Amino acid sequence: MVTFKQLEAVYWVAKLGGFSQAAEHLHTTQSAVSRRVQELESVVDTQLFDRTLRTARLTEKGDEMFSVAQRLLAQRDEAMEQFARPEVVERRLRIGLTELTAMTWFPRLVSLVQAYYPRVVIEPDVDASVDLREKILADELDVAIVPEMTEDGRLSQKALGTIRNAWMCKPGALPKDKTFRIHEVASQRLLSQGDRSATGLAYDRWFRSFGLTPTNTLASNNLIAIIGMTISGLGLSHLPRECMMPLVDAGLLQIVKVSPALPEVTYVAMYKSEQRSSLIASVIMLAQECCDFSRAFQIGNDQGTAKSV
Repeated sequence: MVTFKQLEAVYWVAKLGGFSQAAEHLHTTQSAVSRRVQELESVVDTQLFDRTLRTARLTEKGDEMFSVAQRLLAQRDEAMEQFARPEVVERRLRIGLTELTAMTWFPRLVSLVQAYYPRVVIEPDVDASVDLREKILADELDVAIVPEMTEDGRLSQKALGTIRNAWMCKPGALPKDKTFRIHEVASQRLLSQGDRSATGLAYDRWFRSFGLTPTNTLASNNLIAIIGMTISGLGLSHLPRECMMPLVDAGLLQIVKVSPALPEVTYVAMYKSEQRSSLIASVIMLAQECCDFSRAFQIGNDQGTAKSV
């Protein structure tokens, strides 16, 4: 088997013009350098240096080996540099995300990743959380930012943050000061993201835990469409409370008081359990740092900090 030490020996003997010079450069002995060259000659079954001369001169095959050694050693050094210096990591990073993440803090994550890894190209894929999970399993995504889902031994999840949802309707569609019981909410027309949404599935289970199954539902996999239909008075929907407050303050939405309140939803970074990427681990840590569902349309500046528009 050819080793990097053998390739280094051939490369530096040829580069510096002698075994002793190569030994000094490699911080070893001349005999060790000679032994490594001989080992490589034995592996490839050919003489690499012309030993009839006083100087270390490559044979024709030795010249070919020198070119091979130069290329392989350069590739090794480049690979080690990428591990040692995150800023030179160069690859595509396929990130799946739900619509809510895309319309709130995802631009901040992109800004942070670009600050630390300027040669990483981010390829976002906005889709329903169930579909994103399937894409991870199919190796079509590296990581997905989704609401927490049921455990799957093939996947790992790292918590990023939580979001508090509230029932909302068109102002005046329901009494503003009344506190509704959950069975009263279940009797309303509900606007839902359907069974491809982890949040929608979680809240279906929440209703069932009280023995309720809403029957008058209108499903859409588009969050913006649900917000628009709610504003238009087509039904009652669960929406991110803090993120929607500008629309509440503007008189476009009304928060409906319900008891018990909706449970919080935890968002996670999901990836294959077999994944062993230091880049993905770092990106997840950056996601934990900037995860913030409180404001829509956040942007990141060159330093990765955020402001609202």
